[in-house]
Amino acid sequence: MRRSRLRYAACALAIGVAGCGALGVTQTSPKTAPPPADRPQADLTAVTPALELMHTLPAADLARQAELFQSTKDATTLAPTTSNKLKFALALATPGHVGSDPVAAQRQLAELLATPETLLPVERLLAMVELQDVEQRLILQEENKQLREEAPRELREKLLALNHRLTTESDENARLRKALDEAQAKLEAVTHIERSINDRGTNGSHTP
Repeated sequence: MRRSRLRYAACALAIGVAGCGALGVTQTSPKTAPPPADRPQADLTAVTPALELMHTLPAADLARQAELFQSTKDATTLAPTTSNKLKFALALATPGHVGSDPVAAQRQLAELLATPETLLPVERLLAMVELQDVEQRLILQEENKQLREEAPRELREKLLALNHRLTTESDENARLRKALDEAQAKLEAVTHIERSINDRGTNGSHTP
């Protein structure tokens, strides 16, 4: 997944920079535009350190992750250049390490893109790609949170319904047992009366 994200970012940058370059040539001199095979490759040198950091951070052990992240943060504090700010924002945006913070990354990337003239074209494209990725992850995280919150609620509702059903059935069973006891008592009373009558009849028939 990490390699796929980096490959996607690099491809997007390459396509975007190449597209911008081709567009500029076409607008200035459409008749002298070089053939596609002769077009220069997109220059990603300006963002290569950031891409390498995005690859290294998730793959390193916890101690190395903390070291890399802290050094990137310190560089931004000591020299708050646009490049350093972008690198730190991308470190925050990279998932799978101890310093990952998509909310902070979204905020910082949005701040950088609010003044696009301060970014190189390749930096601007990378910031846009990562901001879209971060926003999508935040949406998914919110949806997962809602699902986790809804699941216990549904379970509680089912449990309450089951308890209510058990209580109802228990009350009904108690009512039936009471009715059965009352019927049994009445039956025993009737049987006792009949036996008494029969005994009096038998005793009366033998009296001289």
